[in-house]
Amino acid sequence: DFVEIKRVVKGWIDETLDHRMLLNKEDPLVHPMKELKEPVVLFDGDPTVEAVARMIFEFCASKKMPVDEVRVWETDTSWASYRNNGE
Repeated sequence: DFVEIKRVVKGWIDETLDHRMLLNKEDPLVHPMKELKEPVVLFDGDPTVEAVARMIFEFCASKKMPVDEVRVWETDTSWASYRNNGE
C-alpha cells in the first residue's frame, strides 16, 4: 500500500533528516553545532545525496519494505540513487 509506505517513510524522513545539518562525523562543525543544540545528522563519510539515498534505502529495508532502489533528487534534473545489488 503506497499510502502506508509514504506515511512511514515520509514520517521517518521528516523526523530524521528534515531541517537538520548533515555532516561528516569528522567535520569541525560537529562540536559547535552540538554545543548550540542544533539538530545534526552524522555520516561516516561526506553526506552526499548518494549517502542520503543509501540511508533511506537501509531504513526501508529495516522495516521489511520490498525496496529495490531509492532515488533522491537534488534538483529537477540532478539525482542519485542507491540499489543494494545483493550485497
